[in-house]
Amino acid sequence: MKTFIANLAQLRANLLNAGVACQQPLRDSEFLNAVKHRSAIPGGTCEFDLPDYLYWLSQPNEARKQTFNQWLALLRPVCDAVAELLWLTRQFGRSRQECAGGGTFTITFDRDNPLQLLRIALPASSGLYPEVSGSHHRCSVRFLTWKGLSE
Repeated sequence: MKTFIANLAQLRANLLNAGVACQQPLRDSEFLNAVKHRSAIPGGTCEFDLPDYLYWLSQPNEARKQTFNQWLALLRPVCDAVAELLWLTRQFGRSRQECAGGGTFTITFDRDNPLQLLRIALPASSGLYPEVSGSHHRCSVRFLTWKGLSE
């Protein structure tokens, strides 16, 4: 238990040290903003639309990996804290089994409880995969059969 509490304290300290502006360099990056903007447009990531992106992609793998790791380092304190909170929720939250009659499951969330997690588990051998859609207050899950890449 001491180790667990120490880990939480360290994650909190990392978040506080990162500060609220830890992601500001990512927000201010002209390069990332151009890629974000153009990727929302169909066909917008062509080499003539994003010459700097094409240049970056042509760099050696190690150079791209180094840049990518610099971006990830800015997000690491947040990612680590979120991962720990999700682990806590999964480990200690109440769960219940439900049955998806006809391959569909729908749930309406309790509006008085803003923190709810939907966990979907299927046997690996089932050949099924979930298609999830929803909003703040409701969620639907359809279980579809994998038909392979040729279909």
